[in-house]
Amino acid sequence: MVLVTGGTGFVGSYIIKELVGKNYPVRAIRRSNKFPFYLSKEIRNKVEWADADILDPVALENAMAGVDSVIHAAGVVSFIKKERKNMYMVNVEGTANVVNAALEKNIRRFIHISSVAALGRKENGAHVNEEKKWEEHRSNTHYAKSKYKGELEVWRGMGEGLNAVILNPSTVLGFGDWNNSSCAIFKKVYTGFRWYSNGLNGFVDVEDVARAAALMMESTITEERFIVSGFNWPFRKLQDAIADGFGKKHPSKQATTLLMSLALYGEQLRSYLSKKRPLLTKETVRVAQSKTCFENDKILGALKGFSFTPLEQTIREACKKYTGTINALQS
Repeated sequence: MVLVTGGTGFVGSYIIKELVGKNYPVRAIRRSNKFPFYLSKEIRNKVEWADADILDPVALENAMAGVDSVIHAAGVVSFIKKERKNMYMVNVEGTANVVNAALEKNIRRFIHISSVAALGRKENGAHVNEEKKWEEHRSNTHYAKSKYKGELEVWRGMGEGLNAVILNPSTVLGFGDWNNSSCAIFKKVYTGFRWYSNGLNGFVDVEDVARAAALMMESTITEERFIVSGFNWPFRKLQDAIADGFGKKHPSKQATTLLMSLALYGEQLRSYLSKKRPLLTKETVRVAQSKTCFENDKILGALKGFSFTPLEQTIREACKKYTGTINALQS
């Protein structure tokens, strides 16, 4: 039995799909009765769903009863100031609770889905690998800090005997809810977003993250971390590829530092007046302008036969599914 936390999230849903496809009995934690539309009913019906919250230690221990392995995919991604408190609670305290429950239940195998953000960023296009040590820097977002502190709980668990591995995905792409997470970039391009930045980042197919998690769960590797990042692309190249997938015009206006600052001010005013979540924050502006490359040699060497899906294919297939969903809603 494999327990997946964050079972109704973007990455968690695809991990469930991968595990069910490999005929593993799966139990997954959910916080509500709502399921993501991209997780098919056929797969959902093969999962034992546990209503729990990772901030509830007792519910967590109950969910782990009879479980052999845990893939901890629950987490909050946010760059909005008013959501920071909850993000730190879930990403740090919640992870500590999951680790403690796994130790209490003598879980055989523990896979923690973290983020490359927990490694910190380097400026000017420098490369980051698993050996990079966390450094306090203005380019680190509060999301990055929360994931770093969450990882410390997993390393602490390893010191107490937890057989664990940490996976650090870069920006995850694929078909999901384009109103949330990294899927939102597809919506922006589809709706005619005209601006591009000169930033550079790592990107990975969500199904590759799920395959890596399942394969690492099956391995004997322990007390290691692995970057899960397929390719390093400029943001402009990514946006152009998505535009091509939708048959839309390429973003044509460069978002300079001055323009980004003006746009940020305007977005803050719009958010204040409308009482809606801002689409742009100081942290997202910094990320969009940063240039960081992530190496993937370690995981390719550790998982024999594993390879990353070309981003062109990932984007093409995701755009096709998004378009199909839009057409279905309009018909």
